Amino acid sequence: MGCYGQKLDVTPNLDNLAKKGVLFENAFTCQPVCGPARSCVQTGKYATQTGCYRNGIAMKPDEKTIAKYFSENGYETGYIGKWHLASTEGGSREDIGEHFDYSGKPVPEYLRGGYNDYWLASDVLEKTSHGYNGHLFDGDMQKVAFKGYRADRMTDFALDYLKTRSLEKPFFLFLSYIEPHHQNDHFRFEGPRGSKQKFKNFEAPGDLAGQKGDWKKSYPDYLGCCNSLDYNVGRIADELAGLGLAENTVIIYTSDHGSHFRTRNNEYKRSCHDASTRIPMLAYGPGFMGGKTVRELVSLMDIPSTLLASAGIRKPDDMQGGPLQQLVSENATEWPEEIFMQISESQVGRAIRTKKWKYSVSAPDKSGWKDAGSSIYIEEYLYDLENDPHELNNLVLHPDYVETRWGLAKILKKNMRQAGEQEPEILPAS
Repeated sequence: MGCYGQKLDVTPNLDNLAKKGVLFENAFTCQPVCGPARSCVQTGKYATQTGCYRNGIAMKPDEKTIAKYFSENGYETGYIGKWHLASTEGGSREDIGEHFDYSGKPVPEYLRGGYNDYWLASDVLEKTSHGYNGHLFDGDMQKVAFKGYRADRMTDFALDYLKTRSLEKPFFLFLSYIEPHHQNDHFRFEGPRGSKQKFKNFEAPGDLAGQKGDWKKSYPDYLGCCNSLDYNVGRIADELAGLGLAENTVIIYTSDHGSHFRTRNNEYKRSCHDASTRIPMLAYGPGFMGGKTVRELVSLMDIPSTLLASAGIRKPDDMQGGPLQQLVSENATEWPEEIFMQISESQVGRAIRTKKWKYSVSAPDKSGWKDAGSSIYIEEYLYDLENDPHELNNLVLHPDYVETRWGLAKILKKNMRQAGEQEPEILPAS
């Protein structure tokens, strides 16, 4: 995004919303994996609290989601796109039943998280579609095919909803694009046709330049995906204005995780590094105007209470994070100085990020697929972000930083307790 420093003209519409609204300069996911992060943003609970600590674990049907809070307060709720919270793979859940897979099937209503007024989604959208062409399932569990570029068609569905919805209630719509996610079965990012040529003259980000991985061939298509999202967010903003809804509608744009293009491990995310965990976040609309840039550290965990606050709904006691409106107001209140992250699938990991430090630990002899947590962790990464913003020099074994690591370990343990985890033993790296 240009508002974060991209020099090519990739996101003019989003940059304009950021210029008029509020840009969160330092925003991070709480879990750099699709399903777990999505469970967090739907509930305001950490992935170990929802039980969805890895992909392939369905969210509990009785979990209290933001959709349910909105419904209880007179809102119509709608969901379009990728859900990724209905299938349970590689085992069973006593509270739901035996192993089942909805990745290519319609999601039954009781597993839709309370989005019962309008539903047009696939549990795993990359399994029912590609960059071009595919299908979703509607609220009656019927297949709805589409042709053309996927992000464009998702937006078409959203615009149709805005034009045809009942006007009896206010609405909350969650539009879940998959772009710029890697298209798994094609082993590549799929930007609109022409992306490779259009964005071939990109400047390599500092955390990719000189590294291995597949970024050289993938980045133009990645930028093409982002450019498509920008075009489609512009279409939505224009439609809201045309319908007379712009002045009383809040738009929040963010992501579940980033991508490191195979530079940190053998896949694309699932690591503590900023390429995996730093995300875009901007808000535009009532409460988020004036072209302000917020530099405090914010998390995906702050989105649920922010959405509820926009509708005047009280934050529940068991919801983590805080409403971002607190950072926008002139009387900004005290705000956490670190971001807490849980990491799964590649490892059982925990990390914190402050403005200066990145500190990450991983569990020995634990599977990131099978195990939600551990009683023992070993230090794995320490980065001085002020002097090494691209995280190229791991200081975890450096003798000058023993006291720093000890202090950060205390902060990490505090965050783990606040997330409902037992305080672990953290062993020094060796």
